[in-house]
Amino acid sequence: MEDHLKDFMHFLIVEKGLAKNTIVSYERDLKSYMIYLKNVETIATLNDVQRVHIVHFLGHLKEQGKSAKTQARHVASIRAFHQFLLRDKATDHDPSVHIESPQMERSLPKVLSLEEVEVLLEFPKLNDPYGIRDKAMLELLYATGIRVSELIGLNMGDIHLTMGFVRCIGKGNKERIIPLGKTAANAVQNYLEIARGRLVSKKHKDDALFLNLRGQRLTRQGFWKILKKLSEEAGIQKELTPHTLRHSFATHLLENGADLRAVQEMLGHADISTTQIYTHVTKTRLKDVYRQFHPRA
Repeated sequence: MEDHLKDFMHFLIVEKGLAKNTIVSYERDLKSYMIYLKNVETIATLNDVQRVHIVHFLGHLKEQGKSAKTQARHVASIRAFHQFLLRDKATDHDPSVHIESPQMERSLPKVLSLEEVEVLLEFPKLNDPYGIRDKAMLELLYATGIRVSELIGLNMGDIHLTMGFVRCIGKGNKERIIPLGKTAANAVQNYLEIARGRLVSKKHKDDALFLNLRGQRLTRQGFWKILKKLSEEAGIQKELTPHTLRHSFATHLLENGADLRAVQEMLGHADISTTQIYTHVTKTRLKDVYRQFHPRA
């Protein structure tokens, strides 16, 4: 079983070109699935797996208190795995064909108000290279809506300040070009001129745009710690995640009349239905404003 999983991981990396975090997620889900098949269902080979075994596994996840979202992710991983095994002729059937994903309530993404964004973006202190770097990162995130993985993956050659755009590699290794506003461009220019040279390590010559205190590429965990610290110090009451600025970017664009297709392209969504969730956010926010300010609400 383990050899088939290795082959599938290789397929995801080489042929599908999926992001590292997506591949880690697939591997984690499928390892738990195979452990269950071995230990609970006593399945010897993947060709012995039947639909009922997958149904039992999903019931096992539910008993463990796993959310519908987690269960649905497992279904997607299992389905992709068995489709691969069938195509690879490692099995003679696909037991996942008629497995349905659990119905999920689609929760609206949390966004910051314009005022909260202003407070957060203005909070980093510009009296040391770290504050200048943090300011540049936050401005860049809000100006472009790129994912945090895309932000920390940026290299020096990906930012074009004179032309006013940033080039990033998103999910599925797809490249996209996103406009860069003047405010964000100035913050990044300031970082490059004043701060980055002071963060560069003599030992590690890293081409990464944003560096940590060791002069190496900043990690997701490193950025998350920075964001959490800044939001707490700035007094922002809402739960803030690395994705919040991306959500706020999309919502604020749509609230100000941006075309949905243009927002889809900037976010790098393959399906416009993913982008449409932000139209629901804007409607919800309008209702809140109405209830708050209309005398007969």
